[in-house]
Amino acid sequence: MAERPAPQPRRKRPRAGGVSLTSRAYEAIRSAILSGELPLGGPISGRGLARRLRMSLLPVAQALRQLENDGLVESRPRAGTVVRMPTAEDIRGHYVIREALETQSARLFAERATIAERRELRAMAAALDTLYAGKGGARQDANRTHATFHHRIAECAGCPELVSAIEKSHVLVLNWLYNSAADFHPPPRRWHRDLAEVLTRDDPEAADRKMREHVRFGLETVLRRLAASQRLADAAPRVFIRQRRRRQSSAKNPIQPTKPKR
Repeated sequence: MAERPAPQPRRKRPRAGGVSLTSRAYEAIRSAILSGELPLGGPISGRGLARRLRMSLLPVAQALRQLENDGLVESRPRAGTVVRMPTAEDIRGHYVIREALETQSARLFAERATIAERRELRAMAAALDTLYAGKGGARQDANRTHATFHHRIAECAGCPELVSAIEKSHVLVLNWLYNSAADFHPPPRRWHRDLAEVLTRDDPEAADRKMREHVRFGLETVLRRLAASQRLADAAPRVFIRQRRRRQSSAKNPIQPTKPKR
């Protein structure tokens, strides 16, 4: 009797475009948060997102966990998942971290960038200022290009550890989020061209000063607008206490003893 051929393992279906469902969900939800479609403090329905994105709940749940690690969403007891609402201290701390990382990027760029990279940065700055001068839908394109512009400065600084620190701290993404939520647009004319002009000189000290000025710009305006629109959380930590059910024999409603029958 001839032996049956061993069963062949099933081949997994290739993912559409090589992108996983979790990655698709992550990008879609992140984009909705950064654009303000999902506002600060707003509730997020995993099932609603799954229906909207035409996928199961699992990849959406995995994407939300990634976004929680990024600091964009948070889970609250009895409230579910919401877009994380920062405190004023959160935002000030974000600006401190961004300033420390980006001033170092500026110094190293001024020291190490090639002629071609300096030319590239000046062209990116001109295109970015043009986008910010536009109106309507160009704002989100400008915010996306802004993050790319600053990320490119770090890349050309020639320090992979610095690029990694900027990515892991999410300083550019959070800057995008806070500016969008505060409707803080546009920056001054030639704002990025002036920055690029200083960075492309061989003067690390001047590059440091100019980047520091650039990063600090608008902080108080962003805080004031977010506070006015009630999009800042209280500085005091939220404490959730589960209330115990009171027994019928509580002190406020004591059971009156029955009178003995005569």
